[in-house]
Amino acid sequence: MKPTTAHTGDPTLEALLAEQRRAQGGRLRLAALSAALVSGASVALLGLSGWFITGAAIAGAGGFAVVQAFNYLLPAAVIRMLAIVRTGSRYVERVSGHAAALKALARLRPLLFARLAAAPPRRAFSLSSGEASARMIQDVDAIQTVFVRLSGPWGAGAGALAAIGLALLAGALPALVLAGGIAIAIFGGLLIGRRVADPAGRRVQVAMGLFKDRLSALQAAAPELRAYGLESWAADQVGQAARTLDRRRVADAVAGGWIPVFQAAVLAVTVIGVIATSAPASLPLVALAALASVTGLEAAAALTGGLRQNGAAQEALARLAEVLDDPARPVIRQLAPAMAGDAIVIRSAALEIAPPFRLGVIGPSGSGKTRLIETLMGLRPSVADQLRLGGLPLEDAALDDVRARFAYASQDVRLLAGSIADNLRLADPGASNDDLWAALSDACLADRVAALPAGLDTVLSENGDRLSGGERRRLGLARAYLRDAPWLVLDEPTEGLDAATETRVLDGLTHHLSTRRQGLILVSHRSAPTALCDRVVDVSVTLSPGGIPLGGRDVRAAA
Repeated sequence: MKPTTAHTGDPTLEALLAEQRRAQGGRLRLAALSAALVSGASVALLGLSGWFITGAAIAGAGGFAVVQAFNYLLPAAVIRMLAIVRTGSRYVERVSGHAAALKALARLRPLLFARLAAAPPRRAFSLSSGEASARMIQDVDAIQTVFVRLSGPWGAGAGALAAIGLALLAGALPALVLAGGIAIAIFGGLLIGRRVADPAGRRVQVAMGLFKDRLSALQAAAPELRAYGLESWAADQVGQAARTLDRRRVADAVAGGWIPVFQAAVLAVTVIGVIATSAPASLPLVALAALASVTGLEAAAALTGGLRQNGAAQEALARLAEVLDDPARPVIRQLAPAMAGDAIVIRSAALEIAPPFRLGVIGPSGSGKTRLIETLMGLRPSVADQLRLGGLPLEDAALDDVRARFAYASQDVRLLAGSIADNLRLADPGASNDDLWAALSDACLADRVAALPAGLDTVLSENGDRLSGGERRRLGLARAYLRDAPWLVLDEPTEGLDAATETRVLDGLTHHLSTRRQGLILVSHRSAPTALCDRVVDVSVTLSPGGIPLGGRDVRAAA
């Protein structure tokens, strides 16, 4: 294993979003240009239509001679052109803006998952599965509006300028009234959004996270809830969380509704003011100024209408920043290569071991066996200088370096909905089918999988419910065999197996260790597995504040 450089910290959420804005700059600029064309064409289309209809009506009332002199071909052609420009630009704006947003989110979501997986234990364990799911799905989706709204100011600005320009044809005063109305609509919408809509949107985002957290927790306990007849209680718990979410959503809708109400009032007053101040002009120009005012204010309303989602987006950004922006402590990543970098020191038991050493860990329930190995692998916080890896205190080593040195089969094996091959290749995505069969053979599961109609392609339901408990445990063991790591860590690998199956599994383990020359750290309360070990340590029930066994009694050492 090559030495790595000192950790310099991962990019913050703000830096990641800025990076994506640069990466999607072409699409965002196209969306902004298209939004400006949409607003400008909409204002010109409605204003010119008002002028054309009014002028045509006056010409018709003037008699046949006036009608013949009225040029209706050119305005009609311009109106058709503006309608086409507006429709085409709207399509381009939506496609380019949403494409930029979705591509940015596609980059952010796997990065968030990777950060959670590689996070220090204190951060990773602070989120339940439901809360982590809410942040990776709903929170990431919520910040989509951050990208989509980037074209809003361009559209609003183009619409306002076009509307004021057309109003100028009816006089300077109507244009001034319209400019004032647009300014009031924008700043008033901003104020209402910040004071009323934003807090309501934030509360919705939090309530959604709590709802998913509760639902996920109860779903995980579904078998126990059914066994104890607690389905109604669980449904009531979910219902309470859902009702809280619904109330927050209703409040958010009411709060957001004040923005269009305010803007509708400003629109009415402004249009009346524009009509009143443009009265000295001709009727067609009055109609042009009035309808241009309507469209110009609608462009401003589109800008501030996005504020209804601003609170949810800001809360989502804050929640994601808690995961992505956690200050990284300085760490030393220059673990020594090869065997020296794989040496483990457990000070409490006066142990210093390196592959292919085999260590057994035993002790009464609750004595800290599993906590010890999880701490050693960087899955739990480490007590200062109690554990060392590659010559470094574990707390000073980078987590990715630490975790790369271990292949792990836990006592509670987790499987994904997918094929058997998919679940095995989590440990080694490049593993061939021959590699998979070899691992299954060492785990004493090859015959069982070969007997299935689809073999390795057999699809497992969520958490492998189609397999027995012992089969799930052996599948997890086969998965650990596929990981190329110096140390193999097994937590109760033969629990729940009959004596004959246990013997075959241990024979496969012996074959795997001798072939790979891996070190072994094995937790078990059974004598047969620990008989494979060079040394067996009985951990003390006395724990440090961090949960690491401070004492240890060596019950058997290699001869």
